[in-house]
Amino acid sequence: MNSMRVTDHPILGTLENKKQVTITFDDVPYPAFEGDTIASALLASGVRTLRHQEDKGTPRGIYCNIGHCFECRVRVNGKNTVRACLTPVEGDMRIESGGEL
Repeated sequence: MNSMRVTDHPILGTLENKKQVTITFDDVPYPAFEGDTIASALLASGVRTLRHQEDKGTPRGIYCNIGHCFECRVRVNGKNTVRACLTPVEGDMRIESGGEL
């Protein structure tokens, strides 16, 4: 899959000086850079579905991207109800989707 990552931005700069780390989402490794949130790193890798709704099983992903809606909640290193849009990535972070978080 082609990366959706912005590599040169007039305000944020370039990725040249950013440290790359690896995160794991549902047992699949993805690249991320320091300063990324979980949501931005996964979105840059083409991941759109972060979990499925508990009752109907419909896919959920990034909605508001400012921490109000909780649609992007995931499990991080065993901790439930972590908002992917607000949580900075760390190396070797284990992220899981799921319904009942």
